[in-house]
Amino acid sequence: MKIQLVTPAPLKLNNGNKITALRWAGIFKKLGHRVKVKQRYDGTPCDVLIALHARRSADSIHSFHKSHSERPVIVVLTGTDLYRDIRRNQKAKQSLELATRIVVLQKMAFAELPGHLHKKTQVIYQSAEPFKPKPTKPDGFQVCVVGHLREEKDPLRTAFAIRRLPRESRIRLIQIGLALDERLGKKAQTEARKNRRFRWLGQLSHRKTREILARSRLVCITSKMEGSSNVLSEALASGVPVVTTKIPGLIGTLGRDFPGYFPVGDTKRLTRLLLKTETDEKFYRTLKRHCARVGKLVQPKRELADWKRLLREFD
Repeated sequence: MKIQLVTPAPLKLNNGNKITALRWAGIFKKLGHRVKVKQRYDGTPCDVLIALHARRSADSIHSFHKSHSERPVIVVLTGTDLYRDIRRNQKAKQSLELATRIVVLQKMAFAELPGHLHKKTQVIYQSAEPFKPKPTKPDGFQVCVVGHLREEKDPLRTAFAIRRLPRESRIRLIQIGLALDERLGKKAQTEARKNRRFRWLGQLSHRKTREILARSRLVCITSKMEGSSNVLSEALASGVPVVTTKIPGLIGTLGRDFPGYFPVGDTKRLTRLLLKTETDEKFYRTLKRHCARVGKLVQPKRELADWKRLLREFD
């Protein structure tokens, strides 16, 4: 089949949507399909339109449906779709109705969708290839935060939390991501000057980011909303445990009983959790075991099989 995959994110920006789109393009090609990745539907003939984002790809979804109402549209929902846009944006709501199938990236997403849409909705967990870095001499207890600086990610929460650590703590934080919000960028620069435990590296290549992540002892995810998380998948695939905000988009992968949650925006709780992870070896092993168990959800062979099953419906 000819597939056009629409992602509204600029393809020059190394973010989660781009990483997802390029990975899916590789999967579709592996399954024998021809794929074009575009920022918007360009009008060229295709057998299936796959659109990432119900609101931001709404015009592409509407245009394709208007021209080819008999052909399938698969709409993939992001965090801002699920936890904001489909509640109040008419275009996002219309995308759900026009979709032949809806793809969500974790099981808690069903709670956000109207009941009549559940039958055409499928969970496909985002996968990541295992990544083993070259061995290096450990330098303290390295914690990693990955994600562009924007409000939904609460990106400086970990930096604020490590200010409160006792002097003897060996925790060091490396933060990777472009400042998409100028105000947050200035805050990050100020924090890096004042906080001896904190380094902000800006945007790096995907490979370099994965290398730093895989060498870390812990990954911290502080998001206010997520549809899922490529960073979570990459941490699980690399055997690096995580601590995360307790939000549906992460509970949907990690489960309700995960011991590494903290409340959104709660700096004190995050500080205590980071210190416990560093100093309590039994707790750290518990985190690792849980992450290893749910890591089966993000295996590439599982994602490939799920997409193969879905696309087979339209052959």
